[in-house]
Amino acid sequence: MSSQVISRPRTWLFDLDNTLHNASAHIFPHIGRSMRDYICRHLDLDEAAATQLRQHYWRRYGATLLGLMRHHDIDPRHFLHHTHQFPNLSRMVVAESPLQATLRRLPGRKIIFSNAPIHYTEAILSIIGIRRCFGAVYSVEQLRYQPKPAIRGFLRVLRGEGLDPRRCIMVEDTLPNLMTAKRLGMKTVWVTRTTRRPPCVDVQIRSVLDLPGRLASL
Repeated sequence: MSSQVISRPRTWLFDLDNTLHNASAHIFPHIGRSMRDYICRHLDLDEAAATQLRQHYWRRYGATLLGLMRHHDIDPRHFLHHTHQFPNLSRMVVAESPLQATLRRLPGRKIIFSNAPIHYTEAILSIIGIRRCFGAVYSVEQLRYQPKPAIRGFLRVLRGEGLDPRRCIMVEDTLPNLMTAKRLGMKTVWVTRTTRRPPCVDVQIRSVLDLPGRLASL
């Protein structure tokens, strides 16, 4: 670790799902079913049509919620409450045990920047045991339901914390979100097992545990 990195710490903006823990194993399938069932009930669609609509809005807007708000006048608080209920969340979380120690090795302030609702975000951080690593948490409510990759959500975080984007590092698993971060002037870290490296990515890692070894590149 170079002395320059230590003397000029940046602010880290961390995504949550599939960045700090593996949500695809158990949590995302459960949320997907819950969203499908919610759309079935409230838009009077069958399961196939509801699934297609959910995926269409996710691809178009980066979040199913945004499409439902724009086109169907769905109450975001009601939607998030009913689609993020879990029978036993602690048993569904898959995270790497050295994560807390890894985060503490990174110089600079750390902030959670997630499209997930606050009750779920806080629960995950608590279960993993890393809540104290973060100086602030921005969930979709704090973003005024303007989730990533929309630039307005990014600006809410930057203005709320008084941050210069050029002094920020965005750590994410979702490429469109990193594209917005890069346009704003942030350094970007893509958490992925993909081998290709798009121009908007400064550092590519397979796990957040790899970050301390890549500080010189940031």
